Amino acid sequence: MSSMTQYFIRRFLLIIPTFLGITMISFFIMQIVPGGPLEQEIMKLKMGMAASGEIGEGAGTSSKGDIQIPEEALNEMKKFYGFDKPIPVRYLNWLGNILQFDLGRSYRYGEPVWDVIKSRFPVSIYFGLIGFILSYSICVPLGVFKAVKHGSTFDFVTSVLVFLGYSTPGWALGAILLVLFGGGSFWDVFPLGGFRSEGWEYLPFWEKVWDQVYHTILPVTSYMIGGFATLTVITKNGLMEQLGQDYVRTAFAKGLTEKRVIFLHALRNSLIPVATGLGHFLSIILAGSYLIEYTFNINGFGLLGFTSVVNRDYPIVLGVMVISSLLGLLGNIISDILYAIIDPRIRFR
Repeated sequence: MSSMTQYFIRRFLLIIPTFLGITMISFFIMQIVPGGPLEQEIMKLKMGMAASGEIGEGAGTSSKGDIQIPEEALNEMKKFYGFDKPIPVRYLNWLGNILQFDLGRSYRYGEPVWDVIKSRFPVSIYFGLIGFILSYSICVPLGVFKAVKHGSTFDFVTSVLVFLGYSTPGWALGAILLVLFGGGSFWDVFPLGGFRSEGWEYLPFWEKVWDQVYHTILPVTSYMIGGFATLTVITKNGLMEQLGQDYVRTAFAKGLTEKRVIFLHALRNSLIPVATGLGHFLSIILAGSYLIEYTFNINGFGLLGFTSVVNRDYPIVLGVMVISSLLGLLGNIISDILYAIIDPRIRFR
């Protein structure tokens, strides 16, 4: 067995303790943080009893005038939310369910966590995939052209635009675009948000396509703006570094054309850092951005995770964390594999 194979086997095996560490820490923090589902339910019950002016059997008031919940009711509520056992036992029970592909049931939606999460997958995959493809399709050629035209007016102007976009948060750009083109004080060109129009399923095919594109342009633009500069600059700097290498000068000395030297020799080596980013493809298309999704009222994966944290819907928070962490760990390994495939000189041990 080669050293490379042994390395990747070790990397896959390391997913297990890393995943256990991530989930253990996250689970423990969520169990001790104040304002959890049990506290929220107790607060609602107290407010309801105070508003009705009735105190049930076994209830009472403390010396400070606070309504006291009956002990039996508290025990039932703790049992319902799983807080009747020590934290290590709760974690082991939860982990056992995860190994059986059971993510639990949402407190807020009253449905299995997997059903709630998978309904958001198509939205996040749609925007993440389009943004990912467009970023590479635009940034890589732009970075190559900037390297070839380094120091020119084109390079200067595009650098200003790229870094101006990089300094603008995606959600802020989304808000500006909605004001400009969403029927605010300027032009009514695009919708104010949403993934599709109401009654989309009843539209003819081409109208469905146009409506989807209509709702896609502004969110995707906001999705792309953050990583646009990074990818462009990495491509440009990588190519410029390769153009200064001895093998490039040797190729020119042999009489090879500039186009052949750049695109056949230098570009391949300069794209190694860019290509290895493809390993994070799975996590990128699902991560989303809750601020952008909130701005455009898009029910995606990122917004679901954020609202679940706010509402203390622990089963969904843990479900999102499980999926995101596994995708991130697998993405790192895929990046290493791509690195080794693209550059045969790389040897992991």
